[in-house]
Amino acid sequence: MSVSPILETVGLTRTFPGVRALDRVDFRLYPGEIHTLMGQNGAGKSTLINVLTGVHQPEAGEIRLADQAVHFPTPQMAEAAGIQTLYQEVNLCPNLSVAENIFAGRQPRKRGLGLIDWKTIHRRAEEALAELTLSLDVTQSLDTYPIAMQQMVAIARAVSVDARILILDEPTSSLDEGEVARLFDVLRKLKASGIAILFVTHFLEQTYAISDRITVMRNGEREGEYLAADLPVQTLVAKMVGLQNAGERLTQAEAAHTETAASHAEPYLAAQGVARRGVLNPLDLEVLPGQILGLAGLLGSGRTETARLLFGADKADAGTVHINGRPVKLSSPRDAVRHGMAYCPEDRKKEGIVADLSIRENIVLALQAQLGWWRMIRRSRQRELANEYIEQLGIKARDAEQPIGLLSGGNQQKVLLARWLATKPRLLILDEPTRGIDVAAKFEIMDRVRALCAKGLGILFISSEISEVVRVSDRIAVMRDRRKVAELSGAARSEHEVYDLIAGDRR
Repeated sequence: MSVSPILETVGLTRTFPGVRALDRVDFRLYPGEIHTLMGQNGAGKSTLINVLTGVHQPEAGEIRLADQAVHFPTPQMAEAAGIQTLYQEVNLCPNLSVAENIFAGRQPRKRGLGLIDWKTIHRRAEEALAELTLSLDVTQSLDTYPIAMQQMVAIARAVSVDARILILDEPTSSLDEGEVARLFDVLRKLKASGIAILFVTHFLEQTYAISDRITVMRNGEREGEYLAADLPVQTLVAKMVGLQNAGERLTQAEAAHTETAASHAEPYLAAQGVARRGVLNPLDLEVLPGQILGLAGLLGSGRTETARLLFGADKADAGTVHINGRPVKLSSPRDAVRHGMAYCPEDRKKEGIVADLSIRENIVLALQAQLGWWRMIRRSRQRELANEYIEQLGIKARDAEQPIGLLSGGNQQKVLLARWLATKPRLLILDEPTRGIDVAAKFEIMDRVRALCAKGLGILFISSEISEVVRVSDRIAVMRDRRKVAELSGAARSEHEVYDLIAGDRR
């Protein structure tokens, strides 16, 4: 490009305890372009945005705005310099009107009286929306409009304060396809006016629909910067996950599983057309007893959303679920547990363990909830259960009374597994069960999971590591952009084929 970048970083570095979140990152954003930041979870995307907008301070490197070195001690200073950020969750005041949100903190006032000039606010709010080809009743409360319109209002506010740079962090995660198309029309209009747009998403199709250039992040480093037109989608996926090329595959020994008798069994759970608006497109899925069904896909593809819908943690808008051939309604996790389901969530620290409680107390939580709090499990029985699973799963701890927060990540994961095994489930949903633990612990946990499967337990297994999904699964459902695009079994169950499907190669 002949023009200079409006925003540039040189050698940007930021660390957190035990993690190098950004490692000498160079980045360029030009006026009048849409530049998409791509990478897996933990790649450094959010940290880069937080440093650019003054939320975090860099430990090394430089930020340059219009060829001038800048420093933003606070987000307010970044906004004053013309950098506006829109996050996944709309950061406005839903109880205020559209006009009040657009002009919050800078309301025009009547001369001499100091009173707010509501007539001028309403007129200027309508003008700001008209620039985005939108027509709304600006006197209405913001929360009367859907999320998509609330995001448009947030963009109108950003544009009305003369933003030079607009950063959008996962703005489409709660939008349906029609709403995404409308948002993209607005972004193209802003791009044509000269505004620089930094777009963050996990959706591959959206990336290629809107991007001029793409920067790929991996493990806190900038892997590379590319023109979107010159970067095939298979190559993008390979760069995001760290493969040399999209054709890398496991050896036959790693990829091979023998067909089990379970493949001919009736499904324990069968979901048909299960969907949630803006979250997951209609999906069919079957989990068989004695089999592991893997869910493969990039972050944002709909893997966790599928697990939460099946477990009743989120409510589906459409579709049916059958368990043992009978239709059931899973309105809550309690319903799922009553039907023999168990769920180990992705974030074990926030949604799994209770760090201040003992191993014993963490293990009996689900079973106690299943029985009801009026049927308390005797302390002696709690210790018996805890000791049984400590031995069975190889949990390394002083004793069952040790606080779970003092255990390693792998041992915490084993305790969560024990919690649900104590309920004697028929179906176990494992969402990223090996994330953040060492290699030895990963293999040990998955060996134990396959042993449980051999005893007839059905397992839905989710992992960002495609090689792990291929290695342990009997069948693989491939997810992309919130929909299931294929299901693989037998010889077709290879890492190479999964990556091709994730990238959109449907040969």
